[in-house]
Amino acid sequence: MAVSEREPHVDSADPAVQLVAYLDHYRGVVARKVAGLSEEQQRTSLLPSGWAPLELLHHLVHMERRWFVWGFLAEPVDDPWGDHAAGADGGRWEVPDGVTAADLVRRLDAGGERTTAILTTVPLDARAAVGGRFTAGPAPTLAWIGFHVLQEYARHAGHLDVARELADGTTGE
Repeated sequence: MAVSEREPHVDSADPAVQLVAYLDHYRGVVARKVAGLSEEQQRTSLLPSGWAPLELLHHLVHMERRWFVWGFLAEPVDDPWGDHAAGADGGRWEVPDGVTAADLVRRLDAGGERTTAILTTVPLDARAAVGGRFTAGPAPTLAWIGFHVLQEYARHAGHLDVARELADGTTGE
């Protein structure tokens, strides 16, 4: 089976190395798709669900932090549900006024660095600490969290494929 040019080329059987590579890859895909749009296109929804590309990018910044920092490490984070209008999954995604795609990509990259540090220093079978996102055990393993976050990125990159094609006709990565 040929390896796609649209996937990271990592010659490792280590699942943590693979997770890091694929998470980095999808962060880059999402950032490029949103950055390639005008500011108006970034803030405009063309989909029946009503989300705009910038809102999805904002969601991903919060989602990764919720799972790895607040979730796995149980560290306190400011407004973990800040991507949702009503908090804690209670509302649609929103982006505060004045926040730009460049701001969010910087935050996405910083979050990715933190995730990489966790995935490369903690065994994948370690369980999340109780006290942050998880208030009772047994909390999920780092492997479960890593693969959950990876599927979130892959799924939302696909959503952005559709939004981008509707916005300006661009297809592919």
